[in-house]
Parts: sequence; C-alpha cells; structure tokens
Amino acid sequence: MNTIDIKTLGPDDALALAPLIAEYAQALKRGAPRRPDQFYAERILGDRTAEVIGAELDGRLVGFAIFFDLPEIISGLRAGQLDELYVHPDARNKGVARRMIETLVQEGTRRDWSELRWIVPGKNVPAVTLYDQIAEPANWKGYTLAIDRPATD
Repeated sequence: MNTIDIKTLGPDDALALAPLIAEYAQALKRGAPRRPDQFYAERILGDRTAEVIGAELDGRLVGFAIFFDLPEIISGLRAGQLDELYVHPDARNKGVARRMIETLVQEGTRRDWSELRWIVPGKNVPAVTLYDQIAEPANWKGYTLAIDRPATD
C-alpha cells in the first residue's frame, strides 16, 4: 500500500521541488527550463506571501500545492486560495491531489477560513472530474491581464 504524507515545504526542499515545478510548467506549456531551476524553487519557498505543501508518496516528493491565506471581504473572515496544484504523472490516481486538498481544508478549519477556492483550466479533465466530486463549481469567471498591457476602458 502506498503511504501519502503531506508536509509544509521549506528552503531545504528546493532541490526536490525544482523538477516538479519544471514538469508542471511544461505541462502547462509555459516554456519550462530544460533543467530544474533550484534557484526558482528556493524563491517560491522563501516567498512570505505564498505557502507550499508537498505530497510524498512512499518517501518521494511527488506533488505540491501553493496556496494563500487571504482576507474575505464579504464575510469578514479569511479564505484559502489554492493557486497551483501538481502531481507527478506516475503518482496520479493514487489519491495524492485529494489528500493535499483535504490537508488544506484541515488547515482552513484551523485558520477559520470561510472557504477554499481555486481555478482550474477547463480542459484539464482529470482535475475537473476530481474537483466536481469534492467541491461545488464557483459562480464566477476567471480573467488574466498581462501586466505589460494597459487596462484601458
């Protein structure tokens, strides 16, 4: 049986995290570096605004989730924002993503979050299938605006 352990990642985990970040970027076709970038992983793990958890399957880091603890203006509480979630292809369909989300829900309970929310590309059918099983679809649409493009009326 596979053992899934979830832990908070820190600077000492950068070497193990770097290849997963590169794989994730390639999967999203964002022009990932040809080799894992440990400096970039260290930067993410040292960011004071983001938090990173990692999933280990039988002692090997196979997934990560980056999240934020944000103010929720409507309720006056706080909310969790899951920004990125990635599981190595060899570890998929083993409950790793579900376990990371369960861990974030537990953390949200501890922090008194009103909700945990995230956005997923609609074409990511396996992820959407899981999320449809464990969460309700949001009633809003996501947008991006490149910073080098002015936001004009």
